[in-house]
Amino acid sequence: MKKAIYILAISLCTAASASAQFIPRVEFGAKAGVNLSSFSTENTLSSENKAGYLAGFWARVGTAGIHFQPELYFTAKNVEFRDAATSTQNTAKFKSIDLPLLVGTKFGMFGSGVRLNTGPLVSFAVSNDQSVGTAFANASRLRVKDQNYAWQFGVGLDVQKVSLDLRYELGLNKLENGPGDSKIRANLFNLTMAYRLFAL
Repeated sequence: MKKAIYILAISLCTAASASAQFIPRVEFGAKAGVNLSSFSTENTLSSENKAGYLAGFWARVGTAGIHFQPELYFTAKNVEFRDAATSTQNTAKFKSIDLPLLVGTKFGMFGSGVRLNTGPLVSFAVSNDQSVGTAFANASRLRVKDQNYAWQFGVGLDVQKVSLDLRYELGLNKLENGPGDSKIRANLFNLTMAYRLFAL
């Protein structure tokens, strides 16, 4: 009789654990970090990497080891340009509201583990024609026409409520707001630290 009770208890625990894997988990948090930008141009301009920054929010919805992770953050990308023909040097700053839409998986347990993420990113430029508020409004309404696009690849480490992420961002189109008449394609690495504010 006792053996039957033990077997029944183990079966119930196993079934509960398996079903829990399919209940979506929702997380929300804040993040900040630094980026290192690399720009390629069509003409004689060459560039040197300079550090920029980013700060914003993230959400994650996942079940059965797969998650969807949208993010929204303000970012500043800095670069130093040199014109080989005239030997002039200028520093350019690119500010934008970025919206990555990532899909990934996680390996680990008890709130800790390693994540792999990839997905598209839409960048809403902040410029003389579009303020920070307008860029946020366009991002929240998903007005993606005439914006900049990239693809992110990354790896992350979760330790309870704290996360570290390292990503590479591949520019898919050429920015129209480069120095002079140049069109620039932006690629960058970013390293961020995130904190989970709550989970459901």
